[in-house]
Amino acid sequence: MDIKKVLKISIPLILGGFLVWYSLTIVSPEELAEYFKKANYSWIALGLLFGILSHLSRAYRWKYLLEPLGYKPRFVNATLAVLVAYLMNIFLPRAGEVTRAAVMTNYEKIPFEKGFGTIVAERLADLIMMFIIIGITLFIQFDFIWNLLLKDFNPKKTILSLVLVIVFFVVFILYFKKAKSKFALKVKSFFLGLKDGVTSIFKMKNKWAFIFHTVFIWVMYVAMFWATIPAVDGLEVPIGGILIGFIAGGLSIAATNGGVGLYPVAVASALALFGIDKVTGNAFGWIMWTAQTAMIIVFGGLAFLLLPVVNKTK
Repeated sequence: MDIKKVLKISIPLILGGFLVWYSLTIVSPEELAEYFKKANYSWIALGLLFGILSHLSRAYRWKYLLEPLGYKPRFVNATLAVLVAYLMNIFLPRAGEVTRAAVMTNYEKIPFEKGFGTIVAERLADLIMMFIIIGITLFIQFDFIWNLLLKDFNPKKTILSLVLVIVFFVVFILYFKKAKSKFALKVKSFFLGLKDGVTSIFKMKNKWAFIFHTVFIWVMYVAMFWATIPAVDGLEVPIGGILIGFIAGGLSIAATNGGVGLYPVAVASALALFGIDKVTGNAFGWIMWTAQTAMIIVFGGLAFLLLPVVNKTK
């Protein structure tokens, strides 16, 4: 068995298990159960509705990347493939993208490498949106973040850090511009691919529709986070806190299998900056994560079962 593959699967699981334990040292299972009992599930349902709309929009957006390649998949198959992909990502990191492309190969006869290529392009668009949200957050909360940084401000350390970053960046550019090693060529190819991916979006026939759906998907993600906050009695978070909490949660999902264990800790740490106590923050993180994960398991499981049914002639 490949040790690399074993480590890729086992390390996130071990980390997730540790973080679950750590989170439960802050908010006990009994306290957590009480928060779940008192939660307002109408708000949670609204949040899940926003989540479902984002998945439908993602499936619809996909066609704008597939159409130039000569493929027009059924919307139902694109939706079911997206839902199955989310389900797979909970259990195996990055397995969802492979599964999604494989589903369309099986039911829509789209070559795997072409389907997978469009998914990579999608991920690039999503990465750009995450950077935009981070930029908006920095703009909205500039004074707050600046004052936070000033608490431990050390002029010498700051100047030294900036110089090191600039030097590293210049050395990085010069090295990879001239280097011929396999690793250097891979890195160079990756960044050129990013550049091509960004420019290809603007050359697309339906670029504005694609951009609209990309923005809509991420607005729904933020709305899902925002809508779930009132589910926890007495939890009040300013818009800046919502955005910072959303970013922390999003990065935690990318770091571990579906954010297991890390999501509540990351969200609670972000909300703590705005005076939310760690117990309430962790409880909210668990409610938010559980709602998202339950939605993915239920709809992903149904999608897995429905695929052969809606494609029974294939």
